Amino acid sequence: MSAAARAADGADRRLSRSPADTEALGEALAPALEAGDVIVLSGPLGAGKTCFVAGLARGLACAARVRSPSFTLVNEYRGRLLLLHLDLYRVDAAGAETLGLEEQAERGVLVAEWGEKLPDGLREGALAVEFTIVSEHERGLAARAGSAPGAARAAALLGAWRALPAAVGGAGS
Repeated sequence: MSAAARAADGADRRLSRSPADTEALGEALAPALEAGDVIVLSGPLGAGKTCFVAGLARGLACAARVRSPSFTLVNEYRGRLLLLHLDLYRVDAAGAETLGLEEQAERGVLVAEWGEKLPDGLREGALAVEFTIVSEHERGLAARAGSAPGAARAAALLGAWRALPAAVGGAGS
Protein backbone atom coordinates (compact mmCIF):
# COMPACT_ATOMS: atom_id res chain seq x y z
CA MET A 1 0.00 0.00 0.00
CA SER A 2 1.35 3.43 -0.90
CA ALA A 3 2.19 6.06 1.70
CA ALA A 4 -0.44 8.36 0.17
CA ALA A 5 -3.17 5.74 0.61
CA ARG A 6 -2.00 5.15 4.16
CA ALA A 7 -2.23 8.86 4.93
CA ALA A 8 -5.63 9.20 3.21
CA ASP A 9 -7.41 6.71 5.44
CA GLY A 10 -5.33 7.52 8.54
CA ALA A 11 -4.35 3.89 9.11
CA ASP A 12 -0.92 2.43 9.69
CA ARG A 13 -0.76 -1.11 8.32
CA ARG A 14 1.38 -4.00 9.50
CA LEU A 15 1.71 -7.54 8.23
CA SER A 16 2.05 -10.27 10.82
CA ARG A 17 3.54 -13.47 9.46
CA SER A 18 2.68 -15.63 12.48
CA PRO A 19 0.87 -15.66 15.83
CA ALA A 20 4.25 -14.88 17.44
CA ASP A 21 4.51 -11.73 15.27
CA THR A 22 1.02 -10.68 16.33
CA GLU A 23 1.89 -11.15 20.00
CA ALA A 24 5.14 -9.22 19.48
CA LEU A 25 3.18 -6.25 18.13
CA GLY A 26 1.03 -6.19 21.27
CA GLU A 27 4.05 -6.57 23.53
CA ALA A 28 5.89 -3.75 21.77
CA LEU A 29 2.89 -1.41 22.08
CA ALA A 30 2.33 -2.13 25.80
CA PRO A 31 4.95 0.29 27.21
CA ALA A 32 2.97 3.20 25.69
CA LEU A 33 -0.24 2.26 27.52
CA GLU A 34 -1.71 4.30 30.37
CA ALA A 35 -4.71 3.78 32.64
CA GLY A 36 -7.85 4.89 30.84
CA ASP A 37 -6.64 3.85 27.38
CA VAL A 38 -9.10 1.97 25.18
CA ILE A 39 -8.16 -0.30 22.28
CA VAL A 40 -10.86 -1.55 19.91
CA LEU A 41 -10.08 -4.80 18.09
CA SER A 42 -12.17 -5.88 15.12
CA GLY A 43 -11.94 -8.61 12.53
CA PRO A 44 -13.16 -12.11 11.81
CA LEU A 45 -12.88 -15.13 14.08
CA GLY A 46 -9.36 -16.53 14.06
CA ALA A 47 -7.74 -13.29 12.88
CA GLY A 48 -5.41 -12.94 15.89
CA LYS A 49 -7.20 -10.58 18.25
CA THR A 50 -6.58 -12.74 21.33
CA CYS A 51 -2.92 -13.27 20.29
CA PHE A 52 -2.51 -9.49 20.19
CA VAL A 53 -4.02 -9.18 23.69
CA ALA A 54 -1.64 -11.89 24.92
CA GLY A 55 1.23 -9.72 23.71
CA LEU A 56 -0.20 -6.65 25.45
CA ALA A 57 -0.46 -8.68 28.66
CA ARG A 58 3.13 -9.89 28.37
CA GLY A 59 4.28 -6.32 27.75
CA LEU A 60 2.42 -5.18 30.86
CA ALA A 61 4.05 -7.97 32.93
CA CYS A 62 0.75 -9.75 33.56
CA ALA A 63 1.51 -13.23 34.84
CA ALA A 64 -1.75 -15.00 33.93
CA ARG A 65 -2.27 -16.80 30.63
CA VAL A 66 -4.56 -14.83 28.34
CA ARG A 67 -7.71 -16.65 27.28
CA SER A 68 -10.57 -15.44 25.15
CA PRO A 69 -13.34 -14.13 27.41
CA SER A 70 -16.10 -15.20 24.98
CA PHE A 71 -18.21 -16.76 27.73
CA THR A 72 -17.13 -14.62 30.70
CA LEU A 73 -17.34 -11.28 28.84
CA VAL A 74 -14.32 -9.80 30.62
CA ASN A 75 -11.04 -11.15 31.96
CA GLU A 76 -8.81 -9.06 34.20
CA TYR A 77 -5.03 -9.38 34.17
CA ARG A 78 -2.87 -7.61 36.75
CA GLY A 79 0.52 -6.25 35.80
CA ARG A 80 2.06 -2.80 35.51
CA LEU A 81 -1.51 -1.72 34.70
CA LEU A 82 -4.78 -3.58 35.03
CA LEU A 83 -5.66 -5.07 31.63
CA LEU A 84 -9.40 -5.49 31.09
CA HIS A 85 -9.92 -7.87 28.16
CA LEU A 86 -13.47 -7.85 26.81
CA ASP A 87 -15.01 -10.04 24.16
CA LEU A 88 -18.28 -8.56 22.89
CA TYR A 89 -18.95 -11.30 20.31
CA ARG A 90 -22.03 -12.53 22.17
CA VAL A 91 -23.30 -9.04 23.11
CA ASP A 92 -25.28 -6.73 20.86
CA ALA A 93 -24.48 -3.03 20.69
CA ALA A 94 -27.52 -2.12 22.82
CA GLY A 95 -26.43 -4.60 25.50
CA ALA A 96 -22.90 -3.17 25.51
CA GLU A 97 -24.38 0.25 26.37
CA THR A 98 -25.63 -1.14 29.70
CA LEU A 99 -22.38 -2.70 30.92
CA GLY A 100 -20.88 0.39 32.58
CA LEU A 101 -17.73 0.11 30.48
CA GLU A 102 -16.85 3.80 30.84
CA GLU A 103 -16.31 3.24 34.56
CA GLN A 104 -14.37 0.04 33.92
CA ALA A 105 -12.05 1.85 31.49
CA GLU A 106 -10.98 4.25 34.24
CA ARG A 107 -9.55 1.30 36.23
CA GLY A 108 -6.92 0.31 33.67
CA VAL A 109 -6.52 -0.44 29.97
CA LEU A 110 -9.70 -1.62 28.27
CA VAL A 111 -9.15 -3.85 25.21
CA ALA A 112 -12.30 -5.02 23.46
CA GLU A 113 -12.52 -7.79 20.89
CA TRP A 114 -15.50 -7.14 18.62
CA GLY A 115 -15.01 -3.58 19.85
CA GLU A 116 -17.22 -2.13 17.14
CA LYS A 117 -20.03 -2.90 19.62
CA LEU A 118 -18.61 -0.56 22.29
CA PRO A 119 -20.60 2.58 23.11
CA ASP A 120 -19.74 5.44 20.73
CA GLY A 121 -18.03 7.50 23.43
CA LEU A 122 -15.47 4.78 24.12
CA ARG A 123 -14.99 3.74 20.51
CA GLU A 124 -14.48 7.28 19.19
CA GLY A 125 -11.68 7.97 21.69
CA ALA A 126 -9.90 4.64 21.16
CA LEU A 127 -7.04 3.23 19.17
CA ALA A 128 -8.74 0.90 16.68
CA VAL A 129 -6.90 -2.11 15.27
CA GLU A 130 -8.60 -3.96 12.45
CA PHE A 131 -7.43 -7.52 11.72
CA THR A 132 -7.74 -9.22 8.34
CA ILE A 133 -6.83 -12.76 7.36
CA VAL A 134 -4.28 -12.59 4.54
CA SER A 135 -3.34 -16.28 4.39
CA GLU A 136 -3.25 -19.32 6.67
CA HIS A 137 -0.56 -17.73 8.86
CA GLU A 138 -0.44 -14.07 7.80
CA ARG A 139 -2.64 -11.34 9.23
CA GLY A 140 -3.03 -7.72 8.27
CA LEU A 141 -3.37 -5.21 11.13
CA ALA A 142 -4.47 -1.65 10.43
CA ALA A 143 -4.35 0.83 13.32
CA ARG A 144 -6.06 4.21 13.42
CA ALA A 145 -6.85 6.75 16.10
CA GLY A 146 -10.42 7.57 17.12
CA SER A 147 -12.02 10.74 15.81
CA ALA A 148 -13.47 12.19 19.02
CA PRO A 149 -12.28 15.66 20.06
CA GLY A 150 -10.77 14.12 23.21
CA ALA A 151 -8.91 11.35 21.37
CA ALA A 152 -5.44 12.66 22.25
CA ARG A 153 -4.49 9.36 23.94
CA ALA A 154 -5.61 7.42 20.87
CA ALA A 155 -3.44 9.68 18.71
CA ALA A 156 -0.51 9.11 21.08
CA LEU A 157 -1.01 5.34 20.88
CA LEU A 158 -1.16 5.53 17.09
CA GLY A 159 2.13 7.44 17.22
CA ALA A 160 3.61 4.68 19.39
CA TRP A 161 2.29 2.07 16.93
CA ARG A 162 3.89 3.91 14.01
CA ALA A 163 7.19 4.06 15.93
CA LEU A 164 7.35 0.27 16.38
CA PRO A 165 10.36 -1.23 14.61
CA ALA A 166 9.61 -2.60 11.15
CA ALA A 167 10.89 -5.99 12.34
CA VAL A 168 7.89 -6.13 14.70
CA GLY A 169 4.99 -7.12 12.50
CA GLY A 170 6.75 -5.83 9.36
CA ALA A 171 5.51 -3.01 7.15
CA GLY A 172 2.11 -3.65 5.73
CA SER A 173 0.39 -5.10 2.78
